[in-house]
Amino acid sequence: MRFFNELIANEFFKVAFVAWFIAQFMKVILTLAFEKRLDIGRFWGSGGFPSSHTSSVMSVSTAIGLDMGFDTPFYALSLVFTFIVMYDASGVRRAVGKQAVILNQMIHDISEHKHIEGEQLKELIGHTPFEVIGGAILGILVANFYF
Repeated sequence: MRFFNELIANEFFKVAFVAWFIAQFMKVILTLAFEKRLDIGRFWGSGGFPSSHTSSVMSVSTAIGLDMGFDTPFYALSLVFTFIVMYDASGVRRAVGKQAVILNQMIHDISEHKHIEGEQLKELIGHTPFEVIGGAILGILVANFYF
């Protein structure tokens, strides 16, 4: 029980949660604005603008810098992990999404000739660099407002 009490009281965890929540909420709003449809699934889905992974880790990293100093080992460590998450979101996970598009099309083409059924692979997994940068800016803003 102590673990949960301390986690809930942790200001760095709170700032990450707030940044994640805002990013996911923005996805729902932007889908409604641009695609004229309410898709609540965007709230917990991956991919899209802004990157909630990036906004979460960047908000914690920024909060650590603001609270403990930008010259501390804690900030350096958090920033390195933030860059790894950003690279993964726009590199590896984006590549997986592109591969899913191709595999889904291949399965569709084959299933026209042979009766193959299966669940489609999820295509919206990673982020464009623009979506990652948007998440980073959101994370920095949330941490600055929070702290």
